[in-house]
Amino acid sequence: MDKMKLIETESLKKDIPAFNVGDTVKVMVKILEGDKVRLHPFEGIVIAKKGSGIKENFTVRKVSYGEGIERVFPVHSPSIERIQVIRTGKVRRAKLYYLRGKIGKRATKIESEAAKA
Repeated sequence: MDKMKLIETESLKKDIPAFNVGDTVKVMVKILEGDKVRLHPFEGIVIAKKGSGIKENFTVRKVSYGEGIERVFPVHSPSIERIQVIRTGKVRRAKLYYLRGKIGKRATKIESEAAKA
């Protein structure tokens, strides 16, 4: 089992910012188009974080043209170029699945006091 942990720790990314559930993040995803690679931004609220180590992932939700879109990203995936924290949120839940039923301003989270300053 120690050999597996050693291999996993070598493939972990080191430049991941600290973010939590409720934060608004922009994830830059690499997309292959023929022989070119372009970056596609996906910006939304983190509604869940699961796992640990190499298996850690997070779910980002955004509303686009009135339709809710959720995407699950592995944190240490090679297809993620970078993760940028746009806003920090103040929440009291570990999973924000209740946001699926909200629309408009009710679907956005309140900013924390540290982010405003």
